[in-house]
Amino acid sequence: MSDIWTVFAIVGVIVVLFIWDRLPVIAVCMIAALSLWATGILTLNQSMAGFGDPAIIFVASLFVVSAGLEATGVTAWAGQILIRQAGDSRPRLIVLMMGVAGLLSGLISVNGAVASLLPVVIVMAIRLGQPPSQLLMPLVFAAHAGSQILLTGSPVNVLVSEASLDAGGGGFGYLEFALVGFPLIAGSILIVVLFGRWLLPSRTSATLPPDLSRHAMTLIEQYRLASDVHQLRVREESPLVGVPRQEFDLSGRDGLTLVTLKEADGRSARRDAIRPGDVVVVRGQAEAAAALAGDFRLSFSEEDAPDLERTLFNRQSGLAEIQIPPRSKLVGERFFPGMVTRGGDLIVLAVQRHGEDLDPSLPLAVGDTLLLQGTWAALEKRLKPAEVLMVNSPDLVRRQALPMGPGARNMLAILGAMVVLLATGLVPPAIAGVLAAGAVLLSGIQSVDQVYRAINWTTVILMGAMMPLSTAMQQTGAADLLATGLVDMIGESSPHLLLVGLFVLSAVMGQIISNTATALIVIPIAVVAAAQMGVSPQPILMAVCLASAAAFLTPVATPTNLMVMDPGAYRFGDYWKLGLPLMIWFFLIAVFLVPVLWSF
Repeated sequence: MSDIWTVFAIVGVIVVLFIWDRLPVIAVCMIAALSLWATGILTLNQSMAGFGDPAIIFVASLFVVSAGLEATGVTAWAGQILIRQAGDSRPRLIVLMMGVAGLLSGLISVNGAVASLLPVVIVMAIRLGQPPSQLLMPLVFAAHAGSQILLTGSPVNVLVSEASLDAGGGGFGYLEFALVGFPLIAGSILIVVLFGRWLLPSRTSATLPPDLSRHAMTLIEQYRLASDVHQLRVREESPLVGVPRQEFDLSGRDGLTLVTLKEADGRSARRDAIRPGDVVVVRGQAEAAAALAGDFRLSFSEEDAPDLERTLFNRQSGLAEIQIPPRSKLVGERFFPGMVTRGGDLIVLAVQRHGEDLDPSLPLAVGDTLLLQGTWAALEKRLKPAEVLMVNSPDLVRRQALPMGPGARNMLAILGAMVVLLATGLVPPAIAGVLAAGAVLLSGIQSVDQVYRAINWTTVILMGAMMPLSTAMQQTGAADLLATGLVDMIGESSPHLLLVGLFVLSAVMGQIISNTATALIVIPIAVVAAAQMGVSPQPILMAVCLASAAAFLTPVATPTNLMVMDPGAYRFGDYWKLGLPLMIWFFLIAVFLVPVLWSF
């Protein structure tokens, strides 16, 4: 068997394995890379070269930037603005939601945009009385269209830009994709606004995530914390001045519970010792609070009654509800309201058993729940999964309920700097991405472990392992053979028909295997076909790029299509109804507008 037919056989097996979907995607991709080495088509270095490609580094860095935007609450902030502006108008809601999704996906990729906006859109649908199925598929399809606005929108954009540059077409600039990206978004929005109500099902999933935007007030009401709250300010002569926070304990004072300690400026206390001007927030009878003030030379704050929700739940500190699981080390320990934990950074606000306050003299048992208050960092650091079960992750609650949290301004500055570097071309895209990801890490927005978890390693490995397949197709002449057959079939005098053929080929493959894998297979065919017809590779590769983004007809076409299947209560046959009109729009842009913008 010649090398060409060996490559075709490997491609065929890989496509079948993708469709079969019984093996992990990364295993299938590694099989492709190793098969090229085992058959002698590529050397070991060539078969593993994809993992060192700059495009891989750039895509991996985009996942880190995307995670930083979500972790700092920037995307939640955008979502809350969306909710406020949408009102009760369905067309305005669709336009704003799809517009935001499209712009965000252009900046941080389709996966990042959908993952960030998915909980916001679900909450928005619930609040506005809309079935989530009417909004979630348009969210994903808008992200697909928006991925064509900027170079950073999709790994395929990076691949076609590099392929165009290598083929002598000059590549594509960071903002150049917007020439087709904005028409794609505008047309997609118009189709959904006009026909979406009839093309989309009206269903509500039974497994929708909770709306945590008012979680703090829910906990305050559940644990009955809102009554008899008093603020006592520490005076200069108070014996509490200089006392370490962890040693300040009200367990010996009946009828009085420590709620929190605040600094003079109203922020939750982060210092180790109490200072003059700090505010002690307690809950209990007024007589007990007055006795405490007298004993420790405190003065009742002249401020209005505290807004307990803002006092306990803000950008510096938050609440966590935990449950004691079996075999926890805390079983048998005694916890009580007002108790400060050993590290001095968490305060026990309430302890309940079966929904009733637990007697402070009783030890903890399996199933008891505690409400803790402390800084977000302390909540994340101190609550170990082996010892407690978190009812709702504090990090998830913070991202939903507190837009523009700690580090948001730094994250926006990092994103702006990356966009400037990419738009101006001062450094290669991979360098701009690495600098941005490094800034996210060094600024403390993400820890090393969080950076590792933020990267979608399936996408990275898929790209790295499939890149050698493109090399093999070019090196063995397989791409030449396919391109020659395509050109012979459509005739050399019609480059528009070449666009049609490549779009159909890419779009069909993209419904059953990854659009990135599709692009890596079709790109070398497109480059050779353009060379044989004597036309510029730019319009040809841009058409392939648009076809790869038009992954609308099946839920398995992209991870984001699958991401909304359960919360949207979609069935397999729901996707093509809206997806087919959108694919036709993408086809029209690819075949008729692209050659106008990038001439043959």
